[in-house]
Amino acid sequence: AASSLCSRDEGEAWLSCRSPGKPTLYGSVTRRGLSSDGVPDIVASEGFVVGEVTKKSILISCPHENVSTKFLAPYTSFSRIHQKSITCLDISSGGGLGVSASTDGTMKIWQAANGEIRRLLEGHVYDVNCCRFFPSGLVVLSGGMDAQLKIWSAEDASCVVTFKGHKAGILDTAIVDRGRNVLSCSRDGTARLWDCGKSACLGVIADCGSPVNGIAVGAADNSLNLGTPEKPPSEREVGTEGKILLLAQEDKKLQGVGLQSRQPVFLFVGSDAFNCCTFLSSTYIVAGTQDGNIYQLDVRNTNAPIQVIHRSGAPVLSLLPYRDGFIASQGDGTCFIVQQDLDYVLDLTEADCDPVYKVASWEKEIYTCCRDGIVRRYQLSDL
Repeated sequence: AASSLCSRDEGEAWLSCRSPGKPTLYGSVTRRGLSSDGVPDIVASEGFVVGEVTKKSILISCPHENVSTKFLAPYTSFSRIHQKSITCLDISSGGGLGVSASTDGTMKIWQAANGEIRRLLEGHVYDVNCCRFFPSGLVVLSGGMDAQLKIWSAEDASCVVTFKGHKAGILDTAIVDRGRNVLSCSRDGTARLWDCGKSACLGVIADCGSPVNGIAVGAADNSLNLGTPEKPPSEREVGTEGKILLLAQEDKKLQGVGLQSRQPVFLFVGSDAFNCCTFLSSTYIVAGTQDGNIYQLDVRNTNAPIQVIHRSGAPVLSLLPYRDGFIASQGDGTCFIVQQDLDYVLDLTEADCDPVYKVASWEKEIYTCCRDGIVRRYQLSDL
C-alpha cells in the first residue's frame, strides 16, 4: 500500500492511499493554524490519522490499510542553477560540491550548501545525460548524447580526458573502486570499460543488442561463480576482479555480468524496460522498470524476486542505496525512502507531478533534481 499527498491550495492537501487490487481511499488534510512554536496544527479527514507533525514533516497513517507515510518538505531549494529540466546530479564525497546537467545544454559544479555556481563544464556537443564525481570529489565523469565520455577537473573545469568508441548516446556511467577504470553504457547496446590513465577502451564488457539504460558495479558474494576470462586481463585493468556489472536494459532484461570475465552470471526478465539498477549489498540488488515496478533480487538466485514494490505506474527513474534500504524516484514526482527498520515510508515532497530524474545523498542530506529545474535538498536530521 502507498499513500500520496498533493497540495491543493494554501492550508489544504489531497490524500490518497492505494493498495494493489483494492479501491483507492481518498481524503484530505487541513491546516487549522499554527501552534505557539510555529508547528502547524493539522487534521485529516475520515479514514486517515495525523501523527507527529514538525515544521518540515507530517506523519499520516491509514489504519484501514495498515500503512504509514512520513511526508518531508525540502530544507532548501535551488532554482537558479539551471534554466530548464535537470536530468542528473551528484554530490561529492565530502558533501561540499554538487554537479548537475540540464536540458538547457549546460553542466555545472555548485556549492552544495547554497547552490552557488562554481564552474561551468563546457565541451560536450548536445545534451549531457549523466554526470558523477569520482570518489576523490575533485574529478567529474560525464556522458553525453554525443557518444563521448569525458573526465573533468572540478577545480579548474578543464576536460582532461575524452573517451570515444560508443556509437550512440551514453546513458549511464559507473566508477570501479577509486577510478583508475570507469564504465559506461549506451543506446548502442554496449557497456564498455575504460582506462583513465591511457584514455583507452579496455574492452566491451557486454553487447546486449538493446539500449542499456543503466549500470551499476558491485562486489559479488563469494559463493557466486563469476566465470573466468577467455584471455588474461590487461595489466591496465584495476579492481575488476570479484565484481559484477549490472545492466538495466530496454528489452526488459536485467543482466549480471562478471566484470573481469565478461561472462553472464544471471539474467532476469521484468515487466517492462529496466531504467535503473543498484546494489544494496554483495547479495541484494534493486532495479526499476518503465511501468513502475521495483524488483528486489538476490543475485545468488534470481529465479523469483524477493519482493516487488509498486507505488504507481510511473517510470522508476532513479534508485540509490541508503542506509539499510534505498531511495527511489519516479516519473510522477514521487520520491520515497524504504528502510528495513522504519515502520513508515518516507516521502520527499514538493516535486508535485514533475518527474524526479535523479537522487544523490551525503550523510543525512538528500538532493533531488527534477523536470521543473529545481534542485531540492532534504535534511533527514529534521526527523
